[in-house]
Amino acid sequence: MRRDGNRLPAGAPLLKVENLVITGRQGDVDKEIVSNATFRLAAGEVLGLIGESGAGKSTLGLASAGYTKNGCRIASGTVHYRDRALDMLPARQLQALYGDRISYVAQSAQASFNPAHRLLEQVIEPALAHGVCRRAEAITRAGQLFRDLGLPDIGLLGRRYPHEVSGGQLQRVMIAMALICDPDIVIFDEPTTALDMTTQIDVIAAIRQVIRGSGMAALYISHDLALVTQLADRVLVMRNGRIVEEGAVADVILAPTHAYTRMLVAARVHKKIRSDATGTVETGLAVRNVAVSYGNHRVVEDVSFNLPKGRTMAIIGESGSGKSSLARAIAGIVAPAHGKIRFGATDLAPRFQRRTPEQLRSIQMIFQSPDVSLNPKHSVGDVIGRPLEFYKGQKGAERDGNVRRLLEMIELDPSMIDRKVNDLSGGQKQRVCIARALAAEPELIICDEITSALDPLVAEGMIALLTDLQKRLALSYLFITHDFSSVEGLADEVIVMKGGTVVETGATEDVFNSSRDPYTRTLLSAVPRMELDWLDRVLKTRQLAQAG
Repeated sequence: MRRDGNRLPAGAPLLKVENLVITGRQGDVDKEIVSNATFRLAAGEVLGLIGESGAGKSTLGLASAGYTKNGCRIASGTVHYRDRALDMLPARQLQALYGDRISYVAQSAQASFNPAHRLLEQVIEPALAHGVCRRAEAITRAGQLFRDLGLPDIGLLGRRYPHEVSGGQLQRVMIAMALICDPDIVIFDEPTTALDMTTQIDVIAAIRQVIRGSGMAALYISHDLALVTQLADRVLVMRNGRIVEEGAVADVILAPTHAYTRMLVAARVHKKIRSDATGTVETGLAVRNVAVSYGNHRVVEDVSFNLPKGRTMAIIGESGSGKSSLARAIAGIVAPAHGKIRFGATDLAPRFQRRTPEQLRSIQMIFQSPDVSLNPKHSVGDVIGRPLEFYKGQKGAERDGNVRRLLEMIELDPSMIDRKVNDLSGGQKQRVCIARALAAEPELIICDEITSALDPLVAEGMIALLTDLQKRLALSYLFITHDFSSVEGLADEVIVMKGGTVVETGATEDVFNSSRDPYTRTLLSAVPRMELDWLDRVLKTRQLAQAG
């Protein structure tokens, strides 16, 4: 690659952001989204950017590359990359930098790839478009990146389309695409949010290895301080659009100065207080010997369980274990290959198209990726109001009043009713999905990774909200997640899946505290801890296990 003579020495100033103010158009006024942000990024450094959903992390990260979303603008301040003022560069010169000198890894790989093109062609496209190298050299470079990122051989994986690989693989392919031109700066925007814990370890270990071995700099945006602790040299903490703390990782986690940072560091698992009530509990959902296939490929095999009314069942497992496929079968999105699904006193039709309106209302599903499940051109009011119109016939002021009530319930400002979905943060989009499900007043909500995009404190509030709703409305939850803190805070029972089958089931405290299954113990050991050497210890344990 041609970068050998262009890379700045480690520690040299690479990016300087000074007093940056970013505003966004809301209705007829400009609202300040980021306030007076100032920081430096040196060559060879990884800078973590932490904050809750809506804090302005992604907006600041993109603005650090001179880019703002539609409706946003840099109102004042400066952004300098090397000797260039990015905030003043013409669009054509910025485009020449993007994908070449400055790369971006998005939160949702699934929403970012073109489904009509094979992976190899998309990975090498930046190198060819920017004239970095010829096609043969680009393929060789991509193959090396695939090996560095722990991906299968490029000859096999590169021929596949995005929908034909797992979420963890697709996220790593996106990282390879971002690194193909050997950039100076890579902006990682929540790249592991949608991944299960064990896959997340693989991805962050691969990111750390590639960054350390290349001399490039990285801005790593996340809501997970424990995760950033394993990657970053320094940390910026944001809240309400402002940088409230900055320092070396060790200083921030061992001696935080700001109250919000102290709350993040002190965040702990909150276990559910379970009812001591005895007697017969009415069964809400009964799953009997359900199997799911895609073509000739069986992804779920003979799963059975009962979910009592007003209780929560969590399903955990790695990417590809069959969790979401089982949930889709229950929701009627895919038809089971065999088996029965019963809700209340009625057997449900295999497909949702043959279920009654009342059955459809009673079972709602919140999907893993809000970027895929929400129309970016619709307003928040349209999204949440649709179930109110469809199931309750509400329109006009009555509908809008209930939309605002639901927004308050999920801790979003009711004034956001007119905002476009595309203008929201990832966590805000997920909360809109939750409000949309609640609008139907269901009896069962299937939650597919609904807290993955939320910072620990907001996730804690969301779990408290779901728990409160469960008590007041006798809701049942089927909770699919890799956020084990949420499982302990919400679930009565846990199902552990691997390769489409159930390997363990039981009361939450029994599974978490005294599991005898090796796979379950591996999952639990992959939960990031607020310790500087946690990732190194996990990787060493893996190596010893493989050697033994």
